[in-house]
Amino acid sequence: MPNAVRFYETGSPEVLRWEHVERAEPGPGEVRVRHAAVGLNFADIYFRTGLYPAKLPSGIGMEGAGVVEAVGENVTDFKPGDRVTYTGSPLGAYASERVLPAACLIHLPDEIPFETAAAMTMRGLTSAYLMRRIYQWKRGDTFLLHAAAGGVGLIVSQWAKLLGLNVIGTVSTEEKAEIARAHGCDHIIYYRREDVAKRVRELTDGVGVPVVIDSVGKDTLTASLDSLKRRGLLVGVGTSSGAFPPIDAMQLAIKGSLFFTRPALADYIADPAEKAELAGELFGHVAAGRIKIEINQRYELNDAVQAHRDLEAGKTTGSSIFVVQGE
Repeated sequence: MPNAVRFYETGSPEVLRWEHVERAEPGPGEVRVRHAAVGLNFADIYFRTGLYPAKLPSGIGMEGAGVVEAVGENVTDFKPGDRVTYTGSPLGAYASERVLPAACLIHLPDEIPFETAAAMTMRGLTSAYLMRRIYQWKRGDTFLLHAAAGGVGLIVSQWAKLLGLNVIGTVSTEEKAEIARAHGCDHIIYYRREDVAKRVRELTDGVGVPVVIDSVGKDTLTASLDSLKRRGLLVGVGTSSGAFPPIDAMQLAIKGSLFFTRPALADYIADPAEKAELAGELFGHVAAGRIKIEINQRYELNDAVQAHRDLEAGKTTGSSIFVVQGE
């Protein structure tokens, strides 16, 4: 009998329950996937706490990799036995198997293990649009990257090196600084004991950076805006410290005619052709070893409560996954 993690009310990690569930058969346009690995993402916490609304009771998790077991009517792009990965699907990835729309799936090359796919599909595609869609990067550009030792941060830093960019990364500890440097960060700022904006100005001869990639949110907004050069862009890609507070439009003008965007991955992979292009470039870099995916935490699905505790407490670095079964 399949198993899944579900929650019946929002709240602390303890609301997550490990349960037996009935095996579902795919309907028209759907497939059933047997998971080999499942991704653990900060967005999962947002659903669990109610920051992102979910109809309760609900499954949890949006990223997984495994093998197609069965397909429903009108599914032509996938067949039983296909290796697949996905992200941004309906909630429910924390499960040994599940049914979901075939349109969510991405074919997974044989060169990429399931665990790697589960660790990077959401983070990797996010990194792909940050590096390839959000801004017209020029070789030699310098940007500020918050949470540089996080899952997205490590991929973005490596991709930035491929594009000839310079990365100023913020971290909280010496351990995370070492990890960030090893993945391409040129300069480190310890945001808990340094004035981030002041250090950015020092590192850029007083000019500031053209782009700040901010996955922290509430606690870093002011420093992010103050780190930008004239007509710079703040990319609010995550809110690990809480939602971005309201931004006074006049302050954007006063601080240098700044821009702010709050992108969502779904809008960069909604078009199947664009999703395939971004995934292809990501998979190509990973398969060739140009971008390495660090899986620094592995959990069993029935240990989801502890996994969420660790993630919320900032105890994780790089990517975290749930191991469901071997390759």
